[in-house]
This record gives sequence, C-alpha cells and structure tokens, in this order.
Amino acid sequence: MGKYTREDIMRFAKEENVKFIRLQFTDILGTIKNVEIPINQLPKALDNKMMFDGSSIQGFVRIEESDMYLYPDLDTWVVFPWTAGRGKVARLICDIYNPDGTPFMGDPRNNLKRVLKEMEELGFTQFNLGPEPEFFLFKLDEKGEPTLELNDNGGYFDLAPTDLGENCRKDIVVELEEMGFEIEASHHEVAPGQHEIDFKYEDAVKACDEIQTFKLVVKTIARKHNLHATFMPKPLFGINGSGMHSNISLFKGKENAFYDPNGRLQLSETAYQFLAGILKHAPNFTAVTNPTVNSYKRLVPGYEAPVYVAWSAKNRSPLVRIPSSRGLSTRLELRSVDPSANPYLAMAVILKAGLDGIKNKMTPPEPVDRNIYVMTKEERLAEGIIDLPGTLFEALQKMKEDEVIVSALGDHIVEHFIEAKEIEWDMFRSQVHPWEREQYLKMY
Repeated sequence: MGKYTREDIMRFAKEENVKFIRLQFTDILGTIKNVEIPINQLPKALDNKMMFDGSSIQGFVRIEESDMYLYPDLDTWVVFPWTAGRGKVARLICDIYNPDGTPFMGDPRNNLKRVLKEMEELGFTQFNLGPEPEFFLFKLDEKGEPTLELNDNGGYFDLAPTDLGENCRKDIVVELEEMGFEIEASHHEVAPGQHEIDFKYEDAVKACDEIQTFKLVVKTIARKHNLHATFMPKPLFGINGSGMHSNISLFKGKENAFYDPNGRLQLSETAYQFLAGILKHAPNFTAVTNPTVNSYKRLVPGYEAPVYVAWSAKNRSPLVRIPSSRGLSTRLELRSVDPSANPYLAMAVILKAGLDGIKNKMTPPEPVDRNIYVMTKEERLAEGIIDLPGTLFEALQKMKEDEVIVSALGDHIVEHFIEAKEIEWDMFRSQVHPWEREQYLKMY
C-alpha cells in the first residue's frame, strides 16, 4: 500500500506471477463487488478502459444508462496472500466513472472524495479515521452453512483455551500484515465468540478501503478454520452486539487541528465545533451509520452500545468519548457506528456533520461525566440528552428532514439508499417472526 505507477503495477504483477486481477468497488449498501480479469487484460484496466454493466448493481443506474467504467486506484494494489500457489490473485480498488469521463456520483467512494473537497476548501488537509471493527465467529455445519453455535465462551481480553478463536484471529492478523496493514491490537471482545482487531488510523478514503479489505480477509480466513465470520450488528439476543467505534480527527498539514495545549481538555475550538456538529446531526445520520433493521437491536440500553446523544472525556456511556491521548493522537471516538455500515457513506455524513459545526461555529453542550445508563429519563431530559432513533424507519424519517445529511450523500445516493432501506423495513414489518408465534399462538 504505497504510491505506485502504472509501470510499478505491471512489474509487481510479473514478479509475483499474478494470474488474475480483481477490480473491486463498493455498492450503495456497502457490499463489495468485483470484476475479475485475466492478467493479459491488466494494461487495458490500467488505461481506465475496463467497462461493466452498472444496471446490474444495487442502486447504480437504469438499463438505458448501463455502461460504467472502472478507474483503478493504483495505490490499492495488493496480492491476496492466501491465493499463493494456485494462480495468484491481486486486487485494485476502483472508482466508478461515467462514459463521458466524469465521476459517477452514485459511487460511494467518489461521493466521499466530494465531501473531502469541501473539507479542503475550509483549510483542512486530511480527515483521519481509526476504526475498531468487531465481529462474531460461528461454527459451520457439515454442509458448510453457518450455525448459531459460537466457537468459544471467552470474554473481554481472555486467552486460550477459553478464547478458541485465537488461532483464527492470529491468522487473520498475519494475512493483514502481509497485505500492508499496521495492526495496533487484536483481542477477544466482551461477548462469547466476539473479536476485535484494530488497525492504525489513515486518511478517510484509505481507511474505508481498509475496512472493506478487512471484512474480506476476516471472512476468507475464518472459512479456512471452518468458521463463519459475521459483521451483523446483533446476531444473538442477550449479549453485546458488534460496533465499529470510529476514531476521527482533522489535520492541517502535519498538525492535528483538534489539539490545543492551552484549550479546555487540551482540545481546540475546531474540535469543539466539530463535536457540536456531530451531536446535532447524530440522530439524523444514524440511518447511514447503522443501516440495517438489526442495527437497532444493538442500540438498546444495557449492552454497552451508545443510545444517548452526549459526550464525555471520562466515561464510555455517551455517544462520543474523548480518548486521553493528546498531540497528534487527539481525536473524537464516535461509538454508535456499526460494521454493517457502508464506510464511505458513513464517513461522508460524519464529516459533513462535523464541518457544519465548524462552519456555523457551534458550541457543544457540557460533557456528561456520569453513567448515563443509570440515569432516569427525567434526569436525561434535564441534562438535554436525547436518544438515537429506535428503529430503521425512525432513522430514515430523521435523515430525510436533515438537509446537511442529505447533501452529504447527494441526490442519487439518497434516492436509492432510502428506496432500498424502506423496502427492507417493510419486509421486516410485514414478516411474522418466531417471537410473535411464541407469544401469541397459544394465547389467542
């Protein structure tokens, strides 16, 4: 993962004896897609002449507008280590372009770059993201299908033999490091079968690329251990769900714009304004950062997921925490995001919300340094603490009403995102679930 030229890519492919190239991109729902080409088509791909049918991709274009072009980002070149010996496969992440050579605004990666340009116009040079994605490991049955049987009964920071996923997690880390990831931590999470691997912060586009790559690696290596890895936010009732805490900061050149050694908590005015924007728009961008029906089974009190819009530097119950590190590591930790989110869209709405705070010189409320989970509703209201949306339907309604969040996604993505999510909600709403039969079948 460096700065590569066309000639570098051709040389790497030859030296590594690569046989196939996956030209990857992400659809609006966050699903990784790819067009796989043989090595003899690599020069054509590097000339941005590889075309695909955009009408077959969720939320892209209609049949009469189907021709789309893949523009590879050369800096995303990587060879998948697990393909060694079987005709190596390399990967290039692509931006999607229209036939006239303009960026396709239905492409989540292009959309994030558009919002980043707005950030640059305000004088900032980089938006950094350090993600903390969590996932569960379930055993596979004899047919290779996922079961609901967890692979261990471990807890937070447990070791083998209690943490039976340790070997799988180690292999994931090894593969990631071979692909250029800088892993900062790897450990068992709170719930049985739940794991977390943290990697170093990067600029937002690269970090989102890494999140998508991370998901692919985790699922691939888990399969080799006869396990199924899922980033579903709440796969089991009664235990913690999976989040993707997002550590975010703005830079101006080499300086962290959130750090001020003389400021309150050593945070700059910019940091407080950005924080205020996040808190103002949080209920309205939740449909994007928590985009599934299942996401809202995680966002309930009692399982460490943030439900209340507040901030603190001292406790982990609010939506935003200020980790203690300062200097270049000064950052906000947004704790509501879950790993089912499309990272490019999530970062676009989060950044846009923060920039709105900066543009309008917003002031955040006072920090809440007590455990919000034990406060009564009346106490929370007295402190001005509101709740995040309780369902996907409620979250979508709030998103539609917020011009800032709508503009962060652009007309094309908003239209298709809302359409897909309203269909998802309606399917869930009209389905008869096992819980209902257990409760009502005999009673009525």
